[in-house]
Amino acid sequence: MVGRAFLPVQRVLDFPITALRFNDQIQTLLRWALARESKTVCIANVHMVMEAYWNPDFGTVLKNADLVTPDGMPLVWMMKLLGARYQDRVAGMDVLQASCALAEKLNVSVYFVGSQTEILARMKSRLEEECPNLKIAAMEPLPFRPLTLSEDEALIERINSSGAGLVFVSLGCPKQENWMAQHKDKIHAVMVGLGGAFPVYAGIHKRAPRIVRDLGLEWLYRWMQEPRRLWGRYTKTIPAFLWLAFKQLLTSTSFISTPFHIRERYLGWRD
Repeated sequence: MVGRAFLPVQRVLDFPITALRFNDQIQTLLRWALARESKTVCIANVHMVMEAYWNPDFGTVLKNADLVTPDGMPLVWMMKLLGARYQDRVAGMDVLQASCALAEKLNVSVYFVGSQTEILARMKSRLEEECPNLKIAAMEPLPFRPLTLSEDEALIERINSSGAGLVFVSLGCPKQENWMAQHKDKIHAVMVGLGGAFPVYAGIHKRAPRIVRDLGLEWLYRWMQEPRRLWGRYTKTIPAFLWLAFKQLLTSTSFISTPFHIRERYLGWRD
């Protein structure tokens, strides 16, 4: 855990979320990518944190990641209340766009793994417009079934021989995070789990307007687009997270010492 040791974190439900501003997190990714260091980056929201809380094996994966960004606004609010007062949201879609823009400037090659052929094709068209000089090593969908050992070894070889410094992975949570953990020190690049960002960037799903995102209601916007798929997830994870977060805040000295007007701002308390 050499990479994590030098990055400040704020623990939310005992999981270390990287406590750096947005630009600092992106620059960290590209610094690692330039050196082709084998790193894992998790884009965390309430769903991921609760999956880690309920599943100890996945919890270990999240704790061992080299960088964990606060994607969901509830995580950002928790970090601020616990002491990281100036924490930005570091969302998957923003990570994708900012990383590609900086990779283009630094001549870092990127590799896309997972998702579907149609989505990858649409992403490539948009990337060619927004980042015309970005070096795309490959865009490779994967089968839904697990890869055989020989298939996996061939994939590792293709990624490493491509010279890519960034590997964006779209397999869905927690599959993509487990995949990255299994390929740590095998793939010589920074692996970033961005499952939800691929279809949004491709234009398959619409992203919530800025005001909705800032209010922390992007989950509601997404639920309205995919009610059948997300209903069970949200009814299971959101109430549980709110209860556990409340209990953590009650025992946190950082929260207790936070001025009341700041607590009111993030929790909606009133006199």
